[in-house]
Amino acid sequence: MHSSLELKREVEAIQIPSGDSINLPLGMKVIITQSLGGTYTVATDFGLARISAKDVDALGIDPEAAKKDSESSSSNIPENASDLEAQVWNQLKNVYDPEIPVNIVDLGLVYDCQVEQNEEGKNRAVVKMTLTAPGCGMGPTIAADAQSRIMTIEDMDDAAVELVWEPAWNQGMISVEGKMKLGMI
Repeated sequence: MHSSLELKREVEAIQIPSGDSINLPLGMKVIITQSLGGTYTVATDFGLARISAKDVDALGIDPEAAKKDSESSSSNIPENASDLEAQVWNQLKNVYDPEIPVNIVDLGLVYDCQVEQNEEGKNRAVVKMTLTAPGCGMGPTIAADAQSRIMTIEDMDDAAVELVWEPAWNQGMISVEGKMKLGMI
């Protein structure tokens, strides 16, 4: 992608790979290096940073134009998923590690996704996911992004996203679709 532009307003961003919150000032020159799932990774004078979907206007991008179709299939989505679980999986396909151009579902980072219903009939998604490397500072940010995407589902009342380290992630967990995007097949 690599398009250069000036920020249209001050914007909060997440520094990569530390996961620290930083403010990028109005007028700062940035280069968009990746735009997936509505979030943008930009190169700045301070290194890489991630701008969330809610702040794409700071890049001069129309928020409606930035929306991506998340309904494409993935061989990593279980065939026996309920309708509501399938909606959760599809929302998770909008979550990306800012350094890898493949969503967390196709990367094989989502180990489990269940939708539970309590006595009051409220739905709660419980997701277990991992990262490509345990020391990744972006882990909490990616998990929070996953949780906020799940909460956009109309019939979802709560969501919990837990980072787990067993089993350890490996490249064999990447879906066919992810391997194709990465040029592995």
